[in-house]
Amino acid sequence: MELRNLGKTGLKLSALGFGASSLGGVFHSLNEADGIRAVHTAVENGINFIDVSPYYGHLKAEMVLGKALKEIPRDKFILSTKVGRYGKDGVNTWDYSARRAHDSVFESMERLNVDYIDIINVHDIEFQAALPGGLQKIVDETLPALVELREKGVVGHVGITDLQLENLKWVVEHSPEGTVESVLNFCHYCLCDDKLIDFLDFFESRGIGVINASPLSMGLLTMRGAPDWHPAPEALRKACAEAAKYCESIGYPIEKLAMQYSLGNSRIASNLFSTTNPQNVLKNIDFVSEPADAEVVAKVRQIIGDQFRVSWKNS
Repeated sequence: MELRNLGKTGLKLSALGFGASSLGGVFHSLNEADGIRAVHTAVENGINFIDVSPYYGHLKAEMVLGKALKEIPRDKFILSTKVGRYGKDGVNTWDYSARRAHDSVFESMERLNVDYIDIINVHDIEFQAALPGGLQKIVDETLPALVELREKGVVGHVGITDLQLENLKWVVEHSPEGTVESVLNFCHYCLCDDKLIDFLDFFESRGIGVINASPLSMGLLTMRGAPDWHPAPEALRKACAEAAKYCESIGYPIEKLAMQYSLGNSRIASNLFSTTNPQNVLKNIDFVSEPADAEVVAKVRQIIGDQFRVSWKNS
C-alpha cells in the first residue's frame, strides 16, 4: 500500500483509508463480528489510516471500532475522530463549544480504547455556520480547545471536515497559521465531481494535508445505486446509474473505476471507503493495485454530462 504525506504533519497515510462509519450501521445493518474482522483485514493488508466519529451510529461506530483496535498494536494505525456533531435516540445534535469539544475527545478515547488520537477534526463545520456565532465560533472557540489538547500531547494534529469546500477555506483563512493541519472533504473528488481540484493549491500553500472521503459518492457510483436517503438530485442519480450500466456492459465495474480514479491523484493523502465486509476490504485493495483506464473515465464523464459537479446540501 502506497503511503503519502499528510501536509506538514509528518504522518504518512495509506493512500486507501478505512472509514469506520459503516461500523455504526449507518448504511446497512451491522454484523459486529464482521465489522471487527473488516478492520483487522484492512490493517493486515497495509491500510494504516482509520477515520471515525461519535456521530456515526450515535456512538456505536466508535464503540465497535474500539473493540477491533484492542487487538491491534497501536503503532499499526493512525486514528482520526471528530468533535461537534453528535446524536442520541435517533436525533442529530450539534455542539461546537470549547467545553464540549474538550470532553468529547476524552469520551472518544475511552470508547476507542486508546490514550492518544492522531488527528482530531471539527466535524461538518457547515452546521455551525447556521448556528449563533457562525463559522467564527469554530475559529474562536472549537479550534483553540483542540489546539490546547494538541499542545498537551493528548492529540497529535488538528483538522476540519465539511462537504462545502468554501467553508474549509474560510476557516483556514481566518485561523492563526498552523491551527488547521488537515482537511477532510467528501464527494468532491470522484468520477462525478472533481471540485476539490480547485482548492488543492490553496491547501498546499498553507501546508495543509487533504483527505478525500467517499470515492463512490455515498453509493451513487455503484451498480446497486444510491440509497433512498441519498440527497443527490434525481438527474444526477439517473446519470450515475447510466454510467454504471455502461461500465457493467464492458466488464469494468464502476466501483473499481471510481476507486482507481480517486486514488490516482497523489496530491490527496488518503481516500476513505467504508464497509463491514472483510471481502469488500480485500476487493477494494485489489481494485487500486492498478490505475484507472483513462478512456473509460472519459466515457463515464461523457455519460454524466451536465450533471458533472452537481452537488447537494449536507444533511
